[in-house]
Amino acid sequence: MRDVLDQLMGWWRAGETVGVGTVVATFRSAPRPAGASMLVGPEGEAVGSVSGGCVEGAVYELSQSVVGDGSPVLQRYGVSDDDAFAVGLTCGGILDVFVEPVSRTTFPELGDVADDVEAGRPVAVATVIEHPDPAWLGRRLVVRPEDAEGGSSGSLGSPRADGAVTDDARGLLAAGRTETLTYGPDGERRGEGMRVFVSAFAPRPRMLVFGAIDFAAAVAHVGTFLGYRVTVCDARPVFATNSRFPAADEVVVEWPHKYLAAELEGGRIDGRTVVCVLTHDPKFDVPVLEVALRLPEVAYVGAMGSRRTHEDRLERLREAGMTDAELERLSSPIGLDLGARTPEETAVSIAAEIVALQWGGQGARLLELGGPIHHHGT
Repeated sequence: MRDVLDQLMGWWRAGETVGVGTVVATFRSAPRPAGASMLVGPEGEAVGSVSGGCVEGAVYELSQSVVGDGSPVLQRYGVSDDDAFAVGLTCGGILDVFVEPVSRTTFPELGDVADDVEAGRPVAVATVIEHPDPAWLGRRLVVRPEDAEGGSSGSLGSPRADGAVTDDARGLLAAGRTETLTYGPDGERRGEGMRVFVSAFAPRPRMLVFGAIDFAAAVAHVGTFLGYRVTVCDARPVFATNSRFPAADEVVVEWPHKYLAAELEGGRIDGRTVVCVLTHDPKFDVPVLEVALRLPEVAYVGAMGSRRTHEDRLERLREAGMTDAELERLSSPIGLDLGARTPEETAVSIAAEIVALQWGGQGARLLELGGPIHHHGT
């Protein structure tokens, strides 16, 4: 949707109705990812692509039909002996495409969503794409982070469904992921019948890993799995190489504190950023922690090391002028107590602590806790 948003907004502002086909799920070797969109304008113009050319003709015709009768449709396109020629999806993939009419009437919040996207503010759009009651199809929630100005808007049809989808959409938004979620007809988590496509408009949150050691490679891998854009930074060029950290989005050779300060000055650090200091070497970790613990916005700052290393580090940071309030932001020794031994297990314990702090989890075994396991669980 992001690629065609400007064209869509032109027609939306002019009061036109546009047929919008969006890939909401893919299977096997599908040519375009979930979120890819194609528009059919008021004069029959085609903008964008859902399959790189394979099924555009079929989606074009369906879009015109949907604009004509006003009813959204979820359509699956794939290859079989019966439909290979009719559909033309020869790559062997399968696409679920949701086709809907979009106008000021059907999507009045679109202007605010476009403003958020242009300004770089995180926003997600959750749309009902399948439901036993046809009246639910196309219903929408616009979801923003809990502390965002303007809040969230819209309704799917019941407080229960709204609560469950809002909670999950915020999770996807925090990770910058677009997905289709399945619920019971009234938003029950243990059920099926309702599918909701959540389109998240947000840059991936950043994970900054300082220290090009073996643990950093495992942390980078887990961070990528969780949806972070991972940077590994170390001042030693012999260790900070792309070949040693294939899972990282970028590997930077620079003194950690200088790099972090430059990223802050450049506006590339926000409240979703997590910082993992794995050097356990005072000449590296003390200067970078001085910067990290004074960041105006950051989700997590953790530092690796034994308890003895931690106490020594705290003393050095106090000598550098850091306050107790600033030091309380530090998670050290890093991670949850999982009994980890290997770099991979340690990376899991670090990731578990990040997730627990992000969502208010206790880090305890679920079997030892009462009540729902999700905020809006059933």
